[in-house]
Amino acid sequence: MCPESLPRFRPENLEHNETMFDHVSEMAAKKGCTPGQLALAWVHLQGSDVCPIPGTTKIENLDQNVGALSVKLTPDELTELESIADAVNGARDIEVVPSWTDSETPLLSSWKAE
Repeated sequence: MCPESLPRFRPENLEHNETMFDHVSEMAAKKGCTPGQLALAWVHLQGSDVCPIPGTTKIENLDQNVGALSVKLTPDELTELESIADAVNGARDIEVVPSWTDSETPLLSSWKAE
């Protein structure tokens, strides 16, 4: 599948979304981390029932992913990142994939050990 077929990479959305990515990159640079680490840190802080599971086949990428655990975000930074995520134009895929906001996963506190 070519990137242009994905709604987020279509010309009508691309310039806006590049601006959003540039903003995340600037935030990451100020925090002394990569944009990917910033994104993983944000996901990690979405709740005790949320755990990012990034895939990788390279040790250097694994090291980058683990480094995300050291990224500390303020409540204002969390709010800013959420507003950026909400402002991205275009669906994630041609067939819209449900996001974490559509999840019906029960709270971790409701789980019972067997």
